[in-house]
Amino acid sequence: MSDQITHPTIKDGWFREISDTMWPGQAMTLRVEKVLHHEQSKYQDVLIFKSTDYGNVLVLDNVIQATERDEFSYQEMITHLGLNSHPNPKKVLVIGGGDGGVLREIVKHESVEEAWLCDIDEAVIRLSKEYLPEMSASYSHPKVRTHIGDGFQFLRDYQNTFDVIITDSSDPEGPAVTLFQKAYFELLNSALTENGVITTQAESIWLHLPIIKDLKKACSEVFPVAEYAFTTIPTYPSGQIGFMVCSKNKNVNVMKPLREKSEEEEAKLYRYYSKRIHEASFVLPTWAAKELQL
Repeated sequence: MSDQITHPTIKDGWFREISDTMWPGQAMTLRVEKVLHHEQSKYQDVLIFKSTDYGNVLVLDNVIQATERDEFSYQEMITHLGLNSHPNPKKVLVIGGGDGGVLREIVKHESVEEAWLCDIDEAVIRLSKEYLPEMSASYSHPKVRTHIGDGFQFLRDYQNTFDVIITDSSDPEGPAVTLFQKAYFELLNSALTENGVITTQAESIWLHLPIIKDLKKACSEVFPVAEYAFTTIPTYPSGQIGFMVCSKNKNVNVMKPLREKSEEEEAKLYRYYSKRIHEASFVLPTWAAKELQL
């Protein structure tokens, strides 16, 4: 067919995710049913395809960002670990996260009055609305506000404003490198209110321990509380991804939720997250815990 969309990552009906720098010597592959969209946005290569077993898949710069089958484990954990470590979050900000999944989770909290999202790439938001409706439906929620632009500038413009800030970033290559450095966490700190909390994507213990050690060190120099948690997700490299969860309040234990739901409410609201999962996600395998004792 002449109108069939092709992409260099797709060969013989399989998408291949290969990175010699971020996960050397291994690759993730998914069987492709149909390529739905491909464009080069102002900032990155954007590919969306329908897979045979994981639903629609969003790929940015040849790296899987979300699949319909397993996205909830990441979105729920990066959101609720942070929001449930704050006593009363009213204004919440997402840096990145253009697919809308984190927004969907934020508005589940009744205390939230405004859920802001700042993403530099309008293409991700536009295409997620078209191809990832379960994640992006939250854009029409009355509490949601969207800003297309640079996250650093947005944070500078909104000092002492947000109770929780979630950084839903890609891996520390290219533009996202700066989101893993101390200066960024200082900026986050200044944009937070008094007892503010952050969560940020923090890579895999199996693949990126040196990065995570540097990240924890940077966070610990800025926040009195800085802990690493993780979730399982099959389509991210090694099937595991972590988060730094940090609080400006030195008396808060982010490893236990400040606010809880009943088990019945949890079952209605969440597919992955729960009070028990919140606590368990900070329990690291022995070798990783040893490496991250700073």
